[in-house]
Amino acid sequence: MDDGVFQVIAMVIYMAAMLGIGWWAYKRTSDLDDYMLAGRKLSPGVAALSAGASDMSGWLLLGLPGAFYIGGLFQGWIAIGLTIGAWLNWKFVAPRLRAYTEVSKNSITVPSFFENRLRDKSRVLRVVAGVIILVFFTFYVSSGMVAGGVFFQSAFGSEYWIGMLIVGGVTVLYTLFGGFIGATYTDVVQGIMIFCALIAVPIIGLTQTGGVSNTIESIRAVSTEVDMFSLFAGGTVLAAISAAAWGLGYFGQPHILVRFMALRSPGDAVAGRRIGISWMVLSVLGAMASALVGIAYFQQHPELTLENPERVFLELAQIFFHPLIAGFVLAAVLAAIMSTISSQLIVSSSALVEDLYKIVAKKQATPKAQVILGRTGVLIVSVIAVILAWDPNSSILDLVAYAWAGFGAAFGPIVLLSLFWRKLTSAGAIAGMLTGAITVVIWGNIDALSGVMYEIVPGFVLNLVVAFVVSRFTYTASDDISSEFDTAVESVRTGTVVLPEAK
Repeated sequence: MDDGVFQVIAMVIYMAAMLGIGWWAYKRTSDLDDYMLAGRKLSPGVAALSAGASDMSGWLLLGLPGAFYIGGLFQGWIAIGLTIGAWLNWKFVAPRLRAYTEVSKNSITVPSFFENRLRDKSRVLRVVAGVIILVFFTFYVSSGMVAGGVFFQSAFGSEYWIGMLIVGGVTVLYTLFGGFIGATYTDVVQGIMIFCALIAVPIIGLTQTGGVSNTIESIRAVSTEVDMFSLFAGGTVLAAISAAAWGLGYFGQPHILVRFMALRSPGDAVAGRRIGISWMVLSVLGAMASALVGIAYFQQHPELTLENPERVFLELAQIFFHPLIAGFVLAAVLAAIMSTISSQLIVSSSALVEDLYKIVAKKQATPKAQVILGRTGVLIVSVIAVILAWDPNSSILDLVAYAWAGFGAAFGPIVLLSLFWRKLTSAGAIAGMLTGAITVVIWGNIDALSGVMYEIVPGFVLNLVVAFVVSRFTYTASDDISSEFDTAVESVRTGTVVLPEAK
């Protein structure tokens, strides 16, 4: 049987499994709280794997190994920054956000939490946050569909638009019907696939390159200008700081924050952190090891060429494994892409329905109607994303480069201040949020600035300063806000949410 047939079989099995999980989740979705937040019933393991899979995307299996392959361990500063940021997010933000969002009128989205927490009756804060989420995530979803189209084009030689529609269509279907539950449990399967693939490739690779010592010798044989084993060779201190600053983005990523909000209790964040960070550390080490093994393998086999360093992981999988197994490794790359798309679709839908439509409609729909509205939101965002993704070279997709920094700089400081500083005001939050987002866009478009420092750093810092200063000038004491703040803190301490009415 032809190798391509085996790979297609593996891909069909994977796609069918994702649709099956989506149908299973459909049967368990009865209201908007289920559709957007799984009824706050996620176990720590499910939340952790879901957060990891939806966070990493294809970058973990393509971009990161490619960066290591070219620049050695110096490129690890991004991974180090992200790992530290993820740990801090799970340690400090997860338990308090889980508690506070339920205490504060059972908020099921990040914008609604901001509004409820800060008692913003003007609705401006919620609308601004909702628009930022909708705009950035529509581009994010579009970029994921482009990645899917390019993946099918590269792996199977298909037309770009066919691959894009397959990836987009399957992801939209299981997200459309399964909602947050469907997206979350498909993420779990996808997270396990990603993890297994990243562990298997370097382990098998070492047996092909002659063990650790021979691998190191082969790597050193091709290392000339850059010491591949140094965290400090190959760039400046400022470049290392800028790369590590990616970790700041975690505090403001809505598709990760909603996983914290969906935990069963604040106390579950401890187990979630241990599982999530273990998954992340081992996966990142697997990506690094895959790149290093790839350098050694291609040095030992000069008759083989690697035209694109970002394909080192895929090339090794196809060389080392039976075509059927290699097909499942290819599916793991697709899983990384699709898990991120599905998570972003749900958050985009919640922004459209929960944070924008309800404000305009000014009426409460029935639970069934709310779920229909949620699915309509997924469909609307998906259609726009497909239109944007139809041309893989569309200049609109350039904005995706700002998305991580945009969310981190716009929402990160506001999330932290709202959870840990009782004197934050709605005026301060709005001013800081806009400052962070605008700074990222301007800074990122000026090469002289973005070439020196990643735009999330100035955006995050300016947001923090502006929000603090404006809040100091606009703060007025509120017993209601203060009492709610104390209740959230107490809920984190006990590990169980105690609502004000039950005290």
